[in-house]
Amino acid sequence: MTALSDPARRSRVVAAARTAGTAALALGVFGSLITAAGAASGDVKPTSLQQTIAAAVRAAPAVQAAPAAPAVPANEQPAPAVVAPAPAPMPAPAPAPVYADNLDGWIRQALDIMAQHGIPGSYDGIMRNIQRESSGNPQAINLYDSNAAMGIPSKGLLQVIDPTFNAYHVEGTSTNIWDPVANIVAACNYAAHRYGSMDNVSSAY
Repeated sequence: MTALSDPARRSRVVAAARTAGTAALALGVFGSLITAAGAASGDVKPTSLQQTIAAAVRAAPAVQAAPAAPAVPANEQPAPAVVAPAPAPMPAPAPAPVYADNLDGWIRQALDIMAQHGIPGSYDGIMRNIQRESSGNPQAINLYDSNAAMGIPSKGLLQVIDPTFNAYHVEGTSTNIWDPVANIVAACNYAAHRYGSMDNVSSAY
């Protein structure tokens, strides 16, 4: 009886081949044993069988283990999310200027209005003409000159007659000729058109 004709011994051979790890290795060992059995008439010795299996295992290619994923340190924190900066708040509007209710305040307010409308004139030039025309009295009126004789007396800080005030009134100011700011702005607007600026006026105009 040959070595592989014995069912029990053949089972041991196949079981030994399976321990190598794969079905392909078992088939290779099985083929090697069949060849050895055909060439020999005696029983296969256990030591020869063990040597055959060991040789087959050495010849089989080594199975490469998959690379392990890199370890993440336990104390490593995730990168912070990038947050777009909030838009800068709009600047608060500048507070409206407050003017004193006196000659100084009237002139300063008139100058700001004149600047908005491109009307030339300086604080000193306005003050100088006011002092000459009315001595700073917003209720001053001339009832004795030629204008008064024609029924249109000069009025206010810069002694403006009604037709001139109406013709050179600046939008945004009072329409009342006695209003000190409106009176100054209208008079300076007239002087700018006729003399280039109130600064150029040094006598009755």
